[in-house]
Amino acid sequence: MRIIDISVPNRPGQHVYPGDPEPRVAPVRTIAGGDVCNLSLLTLGSHTGTHVDAPYHFLPDGPRLGEVPLDRMIGEALVADLRGRAAVDAAALAPVPVGSGDILLCRTDNSARWAAPEFQRDFTYLTEDAAAWLVARGVRAVGMDYLSIERFGSADFPVHRRLLGAGIFVIEGLDLQAVAPGRYTLVCLPLKFPDLDGAPARAVLLA
Repeated sequence: MRIIDISVPNRPGQHVYPGDPEPRVAPVRTIAGGDVCNLSLLTLGSHTGTHVDAPYHFLPDGPRLGEVPLDRMIGEALVADLRGRAAVDAAALAPVPVGSGDILLCRTDNSARWAAPEFQRDFTYLTEDAAAWLVARGVRAVGMDYLSIERFGSADFPVHRRLLGAGIFVIEGLDLQAVAPGRYTLVCLPLKFPDLDGAPARAVLLA
């Protein structure tokens, strides 16, 4: 069995969505300073790096992270090669052999954008008709290889609302650059903050 890490590393200076807090790491105790151990203080937003969105992120009465079953984030996943597009619409998804209960992971040109020195506003996103297509097929979750599935600058976030409102879990901030298209088992486990709108996660594919 191969384990493929599809998470991005978390560190100061990484890409963050504009307006979100930048991650910070501060030493609390250091062995070099005479302490018995090293201990750090982490400061970061709930949607930093590779992360998951609970419905509560956009739906005021939606389930919070602790109310989302783990089977939304663990299971059979299809990595679809959707590179070369400014946006992923329903026409782009039509040939993708995804079915009810699948987790769809979108490999787009976004995965190469992580190497840029700063946040990229022209990232590939899902369109509203793509969201409707995914709802109609009954997918379990959808993952995108940048910090949002939504077009940058959206005022009302209709794609998030459509997917989360239909019970389709959203995983963002993946790095799929080294992953070939095909079927895998996804394990994506967010930090256990039950009352939050989402949380950073470690995501791996098992092949």
